[in-house]
Amino acid sequence: MRFKPQFLLGLCFALLIISNPKAQIVEANKYDRYWLWAGIKSQSILTNAKTIYILDAQIEEKNNGPRLVSQRSATPRTKNVDIWIVYRVETLDWQPQIYNQINSHISKWKNAGNRIIGVQIDFDAKTKHLDKYVQFLKDLRTKIPMDYKLGVTGLLDWSNNANPNDLDGLANTVDEVIIQTYQGRHTIKEYQKYFEKIGKVKIPFHIGLIQGGQWQEPVELVKNPNFKGYVIFLQNQ
Repeated sequence: MRFKPQFLLGLCFALLIISNPKAQIVEANKYDRYWLWAGIKSQSILTNAKTIYILDAQIEEKNNGPRLVSQRSATPRTKNVDIWIVYRVETLDWQPQIYNQINSHISKWKNAGNRIIGVQIDFDAKTKHLDKYVQFLKDLRTKIPMDYKLGVTGLLDWSNNANPNDLDGLANTVDEVIIQTYQGRHTIKEYQKYFEKIGKVKIPFHIGLIQGGQWQEPVELVKNPNFKGYVIFLQNQ
């Protein structure tokens, strides 16, 4: 017997809810902050967005050194919304031209009428190497205009196992972190346990959720003064 994809998708959602009856499916229209990645089609809910994190390019490791590879065919033109320019990073070994290209892109996006408020670095820094990542970010902070914020994505494991000194260094360097609760296109299993020590993160943070994923808000978030809400990673429907 063959089933339609819509039926199979609905069945998967149902099984997720049965496994955790208190969890809910992440409905993007209930939020106002989104990630818009390359290859993801624009959705009508973006008309109500207050903040959008837009992927601009990837910093890739090539045989002849790091290279900035654009992920957009044209410069976005948005109105009445705060924009973060996002860079997906594979290597921290940057050459001067990478910084020059990023600053050029910032100016280009701003001149197109976008309300740019910051640059976000999306790099999966392993917890045991967080100190090296902090040093990279400190250097990056000096190379982009100070009137723009600097933000990063973060791993769930940071709050549980990172060195407190490294977390303090991060807090003194960036303006915000978005802690990702998904891997690929699915919510990470047993994500609740990673929030037991979320108080160690002494910096304004958002929680990143995957559209259509499963989520139950941990009690630790409600009482945390640094928790600033959610950012939804949009998926093609």
